[in-house]
Amino acid sequence: MTNNSSQLPDLPEHVPHGELARELTLFHITMMGLGMMIGAGIFLGMGISIGVAGPGGAILTFALNGLLAMFTAMSYAELSSAIPRAGGAYNFARVGFGRGSSFLAGWMEWFASSVAGSMYALTFAIYTVRFFEYFHLLHWLPVSILLFEKIVAVLTAGLFIYINFRGASETGKVGALITLGQTLFLLIIGIVGIAVAIKEPERLANFKPFMPNGWHKLLITMGFTYVAFEGYEVIAQAGDEALEPRKNLPKAMLYSVLIVTCIYVLAAFATIVSVKSSDAILEGQQLWIWIGRHQQRGFGEAVSRLMPAGNYILTLAVIFASTSALNATIYSATRASYALGRDRMLPRLFASIHKRRKTPYGALLGAAAIIIIVITVLPTTDVASSASIMFLFLFFMVNLCVIKIRRNMADELTYGFIMPLFPVFPVLAILCQVVLAAWLVHMSLLAWIIAPAWIITGLIMYHTWSKSRAITTADEILVLEERKLYDKNEIKEKYPIMVAVANPVNAASLVKGTYRLCGAKDAQVELIHMVPVPDQVSLHDAEKYSEPGKEAMLLAMRKLSKHFPISTTLRYCRSIARGIVSALRQKRVKMLVMGWHGRPSTSLFYLGATIDPIIERAPCNVVVLKDYGEDKMFKHVLVPLAGGPNGPLALEIAAILCDHSAGDGDSITVFTVDTGRRVFDLDTFIDEQTRRLHLERKRFQSKVVKSRNPVRAILDEAKNHDLVVMGTTQKPILFQFAGTSIPEIIARHCEKPIVMVKSDVGVRSWIKRWI
Repeated sequence: MTNNSSQLPDLPEHVPHGELARELTLFHITMMGLGMMIGAGIFLGMGISIGVAGPGGAILTFALNGLLAMFTAMSYAELSSAIPRAGGAYNFARVGFGRGSSFLAGWMEWFASSVAGSMYALTFAIYTVRFFEYFHLLHWLPVSILLFEKIVAVLTAGLFIYINFRGASETGKVGALITLGQTLFLLIIGIVGIAVAIKEPERLANFKPFMPNGWHKLLITMGFTYVAFEGYEVIAQAGDEALEPRKNLPKAMLYSVLIVTCIYVLAAFATIVSVKSSDAILEGQQLWIWIGRHQQRGFGEAVSRLMPAGNYILTLAVIFASTSALNATIYSATRASYALGRDRMLPRLFASIHKRRKTPYGALLGAAAIIIIVITVLPTTDVASSASIMFLFLFFMVNLCVIKIRRNMADELTYGFIMPLFPVFPVLAILCQVVLAAWLVHMSLLAWIIAPAWIITGLIMYHTWSKSRAITTADEILVLEERKLYDKNEIKEKYPIMVAVANPVNAASLVKGTYRLCGAKDAQVELIHMVPVPDQVSLHDAEKYSEPGKEAMLLAMRKLSKHFPISTTLRYCRSIARGIVSALRQKRVKMLVMGWHGRPSTSLFYLGATIDPIIERAPCNVVVLKDYGEDKMFKHVLVPLAGGPNGPLALEIAAILCDHSAGDGDSITVFTVDTGRRVFDLDTFIDEQTRRLHLERKRFQSKVVKSRNPVRAILDEAKNHDLVVMGTTQKPILFQFAGTSIPEIIARHCEKPIVMVKSDVGVRSWIKRWI
């Protein structure tokens, strides 16, 4: 016998270094998202997009990317409204997939945001230095222009690191002012473009040909510019500092994506109509070719000819954009590493909060180190591509998280926003992000070296440091004790059955049914008890609530261990259903057996907050025993069917539980109700399934009753039997009645023991094993 008993870790009830101050309004966090989006990417990517995809392709690039960004923004909005904490994707992955995945999410988020910050600092430095060069004001420099740009970038980054240190209020105010400035400049450019096109409609000829290089080029330009829509990620980081976060975070995310998409499309339109097709500067070329030849400078070259002082306005717009994005990325990187430190995934320094400023200064120092190293040492362009890949990885993970969390934890969370048409949007986003991430291989080979290297470093960090030190959060599943009463090396692999026991009374009623099932399946048994700790009770006290479960497992062990290999697991989770489903996946169980007594006296009946989610989510066969007494014998079993997917399992379970020890006196009646809408061929079904399951055909008899009330017909027939075995869900003909499923109604009214089964079949069941 082995005993793998784990002690409760140190679980702090509060963050030991203080709390972040809530000071950010809806306006502040919306501006932060816009500030991170309207960065250097739009100015550098516009000319390239026009040159690759043509004039129409550029418009479609930003419009379609805005649509794709809205899909993921809705996932972020839903999750942020339910889990409004600093950490963003890290928190979502922690809740959805556990510690390992969440650490990688936070690790990548920290790196991606920091590297993006270094790129924005360099962009600011390059445009500012060139602006002064235009006026010949830098001839006195004792160093090269390249080195001077690096110095300016470091000083700029240092300034905004200090602004972030001053507090969220200062960060939000400064960022909001800068973002307003850059948005105003871009709007001016867009409005002037529309006005010029109205005044001189011949400029619209620049849109011909609309897609000169074909539609497939959109994939290149969308992949290249997609990161210009990532600002909603920084909004998710403001969960601890935003006012009314459940309401304001989703609004800010959706508003920012909508606003930035309109601005990008306007800016693209203005760029394309900026020069007349007859202008001598084009030298007979089409405008889109001329802009494409200038690559990253194409946007500036075009806009400078659109309006008077175009160069000055453009320079100011780029300066505002790069500093705004720098401010937002520093904030995002800091909160990502702060969340890791808060949960002890990184050293405690990263969770340190300044007493007066209420800012995470330790995490800020970590982000500052990466930003300055990248500015001074690394090839920023390729590393920025690595950041893009990691952002796509993060968005991919967040879209998976929103699906899994909605399925597994919707009843535990308070949502401020729920996306429509779930899960259409996250699925579409996942498919598109996979394509775009793969396509970035063609943009930067070095990026696909740096990104895996950072991830591998994170894996090493997690397994050598974080895994053993991470604290257990309230949403996690805690293994209190695990035991095996057999030597795995001495026993061949058997059919794994898990039995969920709640208390001694519950365990006693399960033993007989479990004994029969295990004997028929040649099974090994895993007894599980989920410790029910009230929400207001500390995790430290979970052990105090475990005694009934231990007594129940001991009772079941005494009666089953003589015949079958037994192991036990004692776990804690705020949601018993989620804890059991998690154990089913982890142990790769093929059948779950549960007991349930029901409440027949109530006016409304439901299977319950625990049973319902387990039946829906379990990645295995489920058998629920109701009023299944230890001393009862079942000679006559009724199996109501309507052709649903659970029918074969119901027949198999009925054959196992029906007492066959007295010879031919037992009988299994396979029963269906003919409501006049559809005829179910019972005899053919029984013949096929008994052959497939190797059951004795003579034990089964069919019976069809005509009735417009299937519930009454089944209840009347049940009076002549000892046990009823039925599927938990069936086809609409039989198993829908007045908005409530027939198993629920029958379980409420039937006085005989009932066994409800759910079969693990089909694509949907396969997906449940993973999500």
